[in-house]
Amino acid sequence: MENDEETSSAQMMDEIYANGDEKQPHRRIISSGEQLDVEAYASLYSGRTKIMRLLFIAERCDSNPSMQLEALRMAYDEIKKGEDSQLFKEAAQRTDGRLGPNYGFDSSWIEAVERRAEQRKEKLDNELNAYRTNLIKESIRMGYNDFGDFYYAHGQLGDAFKSYVRTRDYCTTAKHVVTMCLNAILVSIEMGQFSHVTSYISKAEQTPEGLDPVIIAKLRCVAGLAHLETKKYKLAARKFLEVGPELANHYSEVIAPQDVATYGGLCALATFDRTELKNKVIDNLNYRNFLELVPEIRELINDFYSSRYASCLDYLGNLKANLLLDIHLHDHVETLYKDIRHKALIQYTLPFVSVDLNMMANAFKTSVSGLQKELEALITDNQIQARIDSHNKILYARHADQRNATFHRVLQTGTTFDRDIKSMLLRANIIKHDFGQRQPRKI
Repeated sequence: MENDEETSSAQMMDEIYANGDEKQPHRRIISSGEQLDVEAYASLYSGRTKIMRLLFIAERCDSNPSMQLEALRMAYDEIKKGEDSQLFKEAAQRTDGRLGPNYGFDSSWIEAVERRAEQRKEKLDNELNAYRTNLIKESIRMGYNDFGDFYYAHGQLGDAFKSYVRTRDYCTTAKHVVTMCLNAILVSIEMGQFSHVTSYISKAEQTPEGLDPVIIAKLRCVAGLAHLETKKYKLAARKFLEVGPELANHYSEVIAPQDVATYGGLCALATFDRTELKNKVIDNLNYRNFLELVPEIRELINDFYSSRYASCLDYLGNLKANLLLDIHLHDHVETLYKDIRHKALIQYTLPFVSVDLNMMANAFKTSVSGLQKELEALITDNQIQARIDSHNKILYARHADQRNATFHRVLQTGTTFDRDIKSMLLRANIIKHDFGQRQPRKI
């Protein structure tokens, strides 16, 4: 008996050390703490979102002037390829002459763009009026669509949204309806109107004959973004996990495949239990293709599932700086990290009767006093069933008495069964002896 207890104790100690000891044999190289490669990051995107992401990085990099100037330079160059004079003025103002004379306020370029815009708008207006006169639905639809493209290119997102939505009355095929929905979704994301995004996803999904695998993947991506924005992380994870490999780089104007891996992986870690994490993420063959693009997220998920918390927290710590530069994820990083850490604490304590807080603090890269406060909060919220020996720094689990609980359930079941049988016998006797009250007949 003593040998069995010693063996069990040794296994438990091995498990604790495996989770927290710095000298453990399983130790991966952490390479994600490097400064964000702005050029490589920007190459994943196209269109307006590329510019907005670069400007967002520049806004968030006050402590890193070299990265800030690199992002501003790339944003400036990208804006000059388009027609958005207002966005150009904003970028030029932000550079403030720090990039040299070639990256200043170019008034001649602005005048040329605005002059072309006036001419283009007048031409589109004349064409649309002619289409309305002829009452050709397809031509009118194309006219409004061209107006939407024009306004979107010039940064007038509200007018672009109205023009795209107006095409709905002139759609003659399912494909036209889906195109209208995707255009409305694109502009709504840029405006931050995610309630519109959800609405137009539903409209598109109600037209199944106009959907192909690429469009379905796009709709799941934007549905995931909408849920992420509203902090419905579990729903966001499910949508990102449903994205098929057909997405590839077909939606670079909104999201990159790497984002699908990052957003979905972090949301799943924060909200899924171990079974869901295994079945829906680790064993998901389609999603594995996305995780291969971001090895840090893949290893993070595997480490979390395998209870290798020291390595898991290293990955999280090294990823954090770059995640805070993401235009969609930055507001949610702290919440997701807190939820993941709490889940790790709960999962760590679950198998053990008692845990040494010194070893646990080592595993979670924190002080014993800081860990104790975290555990106290989780115990207060009833997420961990345990008590803390503050003097000896040991956490003791409060495991329910399964034997006693089983006896109570059996007795309760027996009592319920006895009551039901007596009720059935009473009813049978009432019917047998004709003691039931009949409803009087209506004359």
